Amino acid sequence: MRKDRQKIYLVLLILIVVIAAAVYISTSGEVVARVNGENISKEELYDYLVAQNGEAALDSLITERIIALEVKKQNISVSDKEVEEELSELIAQNGGEEYFNQTLAMYGLTMDDAKKDVKGNLELTKLLEGEVSVSEEEMKKYFEENKETFNQQEQVQVRHILVETIDKANEVKEKLAGGADFAELAKEYSTDASNKDAGGELGYIIKGQMVEEFEKAAFSLEVGETSDPVKTKYGYHIINVEDKKAAKAAKYEDHKTEIKETLTNQKMQTEYGSWLEKKREEYKVENRLTKGE
Repeated sequence: MRKDRQKIYLVLLILIVVIAAAVYISTSGEVVARVNGENISKEELYDYLVAQNGEAALDSLITERIIALEVKKQNISVSDKEVEEELSELIAQNGGEEYFNQTLAMYGLTMDDAKKDVKGNLELTKLLEGEVSVSEEEMKKYFEENKETFNQQEQVQVRHILVETIDKANEVKEKLAGGADFAELAKEYSTDASNKDAGGELGYIIKGQMVEEFEKAAFSLEVGETSDPVKTKYGYHIINVEDKKAAKAAKYEDHKTEIKETLTNQKMQTEYGSWLEKKREEYKVENRLTKGE
């Protein structure tokens, strides 16, 4: 469910930063800049920020306040552990921690801002979960319509060491024959920067995922076996198979939880708009910005 429940956290955060900046600015006429002797006042800056993104940002703040009121009314809680788990997955889905931090910094945000937003989204999820239900009939129908996606294809778990020349590949192969550790040799020799530091670990692969020469060699090996040098357009690979999984037809009972989560999420996304509209009426929202008051 988490994978299907991806949210645009950073967009919401950025909108909140924009409106917060506008609110912070006093309309006293204080000068914030000069151009060729002509003043730019805080009031002008405020008006500009509001005109650019004010409506969308204010709408986000209104939504945030409604959710907070509902969370309090329904006594919903989100633990620090839940926030950390969700944040870790969000970071992994967005290029890793370094890139995620760079993105936050680009918009003047911090990890605490991200945690706050993640917590708010988890609270919203818990609110909406109570608004929807999924029947056994719906789950079985979804399984039948998507059975191929649940079937397990034949797959192998592999490591590899990629080098540029056959001589270097033979050198690596000789060291392996002498008892050297595959992962350590990958760190030392491999030119594949995406996985060399992980000992050449590629995880499980299925047919059609890798280039033909690599795939043919990998699927022909038994668990624990290491290939001779395999030439592809990328260079020469030494491949080691760590595990194999045979193709297996999916069974409904094995996927019930996953299917229920997927359908629940779909319904929550559909329900969200009407739920929010109902709550806006219930809490008597007055948007004076759009009214021009």
